[in-house]
Amino acid sequence: MTTAQDLRRHLHSLDGRNYKAYKAVRGHYTFDQFTLFIDYVQGDPFAAPSRLRVRVPQTVARYPEETYENDSRRIGLENYLATAVAAAAETAVSRHGSGKSGLLAIDAPGQTMLPRSCLQVTPEFVEAQIAVGLPAQGRRVLGRSAAQMLCDDLPQLVAQSLLYASNDPQAIAQYTATAEDADFLRSQLKMRGLVAFIADGAILPRRSGVDERPLRGPNVIPWQGPAAFQTHVTLPNAGEVSGTGIPAGVTLIVGGGFHGKSTLLNALTHGVYNHKPGDGRELVVTVENGVKIRAEDGRSVSQVDISPFINNLPFGQQTQQFSSDNASGSTSQAANIMEALEVGTHLLLIDEDTAATNFMIRDRRMQQLVPKVQEPITPFIDRVRQLFSEHGVSTILVIGGSGDYFDVADQVIGLENYQPHDLTAAAQTIASQHPTGRSSEAPAPFGPVRLRVPLPRSLDARKGRHDTNVKTRGLHTIQFGTETIDLSAVAQLVDPSQTRAIAAALVWAKEKVVDGKRPLSAILRQIQQQIATHGLDSLSPYPGNDFAACRPHELAAALNRLRSLQTKPEQSTTSSA
Repeated sequence: MTTAQDLRRHLHSLDGRNYKAYKAVRGHYTFDQFTLFIDYVQGDPFAAPSRLRVRVPQTVARYPEETYENDSRRIGLENYLATAVAAAAETAVSRHGSGKSGLLAIDAPGQTMLPRSCLQVTPEFVEAQIAVGLPAQGRRVLGRSAAQMLCDDLPQLVAQSLLYASNDPQAIAQYTATAEDADFLRSQLKMRGLVAFIADGAILPRRSGVDERPLRGPNVIPWQGPAAFQTHVTLPNAGEVSGTGIPAGVTLIVGGGFHGKSTLLNALTHGVYNHKPGDGRELVVTVENGVKIRAEDGRSVSQVDISPFINNLPFGQQTQQFSSDNASGSTSQAANIMEALEVGTHLLLIDEDTAATNFMIRDRRMQQLVPKVQEPITPFIDRVRQLFSEHGVSTILVIGGSGDYFDVADQVIGLENYQPHDLTAAAQTIASQHPTGRSSEAPAPFGPVRLRVPLPRSLDARKGRHDTNVKTRGLHTIQFGTETIDLSAVAQLVDPSQTRAIAAALVWAKEKVVDGKRPLSAILRQIQQQIATHGLDSLSPYPGNDFAACRPHELAAALNRLRSLQTKPEQSTTSSA
């Protein structure tokens, strides 16, 4: 059995040697309260940090069983602990030496509580994956500093952040209860005929477009929903909660500019995830497969059937298997909708500010000037009800420029000074008193959603001498072989660790399940099953990946934006109902 003292002596013996000598310490070591696994050692002080795991048995950690008795509570606890480790790591060591020397860090979560590979709680142990910059001077080992870091500072970090007795029981209870209540609330939506819920008292505004923390100050107005949408739900921990239930169907969000329409839609867009205590959106939830849709000029499209929206293109170009290296605003938005339906969604979230105008509406005057026989686009206004009646897909739409949508809306929520009002009856009255005079341009029912089969040869991750060369840069970029996947328009990607997981999942799928026979939807199910059965880490053969869970929709979005992607039609079809 190799002990902490053995590790200390070994590190002392490496002092002054070439940095690569650190690789000799890989292995596992028994400490008083935990086992240390050194999985990967960086070859250079300026390279990616070394990776290690600390595993504390539950006989030492002593977390009460109720803190992890179901998936919801466990994920809440894991997110709390990852935050606690991150806080302890900031003060655990003093940085000195070259490159990343002295670094101790964990993949700390932001405002969302996602399953993460960096922290695992089981009935047997608590395990944290930590990035470490082993100390160096130039490219020489600082062995004594490393010994202090791993044998003294690290045990202190573990004692401060991974033991139940060292943490705040009330904060842990808040995290676990918040996660459990949000999941329970989301599970209630469908049976209540709802697609979203906003609790009274919720704080929706964020500090900025790059800071997801809640906005504070005297001008921040808590949500207080209209009486017509009032819904009461009894939650496992919070008890009875009141709020705004948004029914299935077509919902318009209207109001003047800067009165909170997009703020509300943004909160609903991120309601597919749970949020940590204090976020303000803890009980703002949306059906788990809701998808934000926008126009995306310039994106690539592979063999997508956009014919429900676009047909009869010039020169006989067909749209049942539409491909483009540079899609327009309207064709990209059509493709985004059809791809969401292909994966399986029951809710589309659309903001007119990021939509293609000619895709959303053609008013009476334009219909008279440019007759339908000359217009390939069937606007969304003429398909939105068919999506609900034929496929059970609801829509929440921020609209400020076209009252024509009053004719197709089931409910209308108006915002004035960030306060919501029920304007359904008023909108219906206006619609009856002022007919638009426009004609529906939907030539037929919406029809089935066609499945596609990705072709293995089109998922090529090779670059130069490397058979697999896949990297991520921040939240929105994946380098897949020689191709760059741009995810900047994928609104429900919220954590760079999700992007890393997506990149690994694409490689795993290429190697394991993309066979030219399985449709995309089946491939996504295989990936999700792999994660559910073997964990996020199983997507990669390399240790310490810092992955966070993502939905099938963001996985599909990345694959669909791979410019080398080639697909073929699947023989059968499906619908989202």
